[in-house]
Amino acid sequence: MRERLQVGRFLRRYKRFFADVERGSETLVTHCPNTGSMKTLLAEGVEAWFRTSDDPRRKLAHSLVLLGVPGGVALVDTALPNRIVAEALEAEVVGSLAGYGSVRREVKVGEKSRIDVVLGDHREGRPDCYIEIKNVTMLSGETPDTVTAGRRRADFPDAVTSRGTRHLEELMRLVDQGHRAVQLYFLGRTDCDRVGLASTIDPVYAETARAAQARGVEFRAVALRAERGDEDWALTVGAELPVVL
Repeated sequence: MRERLQVGRFLRRYKRFFADVERGSETLVTHCPNTGSMKTLLAEGVEAWFRTSDDPRRKLAHSLVLLGVPGGVALVDTALPNRIVAEALEAEVVGSLAGYGSVRREVKVGEKSRIDVVLGDHREGRPDCYIEIKNVTMLSGETPDTVTAGRRRADFPDAVTSRGTRHLEELMRLVDQGHRAVQLYFLGRTDCDRVGLASTIDPVYAETARAAQARGVEFRAVALRAERGDEDWALTVGAELPVVL
């Protein structure tokens, strides 16, 4: 997907959904489309890339999309990862998840749950593949096991996520029913090369993830590829990456 963006300097985030961005002599009040803690991202003065809408119904014309990180950018608009990944699955550029006949989004499973993507295949004997997508942007603490050859690890989650734990439990139930189930982490920052678990932030999620892997749930990760053009950015899926559980 392509995004036409403008650039300024990030000043601060407040009341969760607002961010001040300095552009020239102006301070723009910008919508922050991210409900997470955004830990390790909110450094004052980094580049802030935002889109502008001319829709008169919007209360805020500007929306934050990318923030600068050391050596790259991070995707902070949480409405985009599922779309980016779905487009990649449709184009079959994720090798471990290629070869299916259909890609469905937001599929209802059970009474109250929805799965982000379901890959289907009409070939006899091949089960559907259920995929839950999580955006990962929190830089892991710098210890010998999280920094290798200058490349870093990003960890999930950046806050306690009971919803994320419920999704893992749903994936386990799908495996028990004979389906393929995948927890897919979208590494939304370009200065890291693997994904891990933030066990100190949410030990319940980490424990459930390890139990899910033992039960047959696959844990995979893909990287954000962010390429700046003359007038816009191309945001796509890059390489598949290791997940450290």
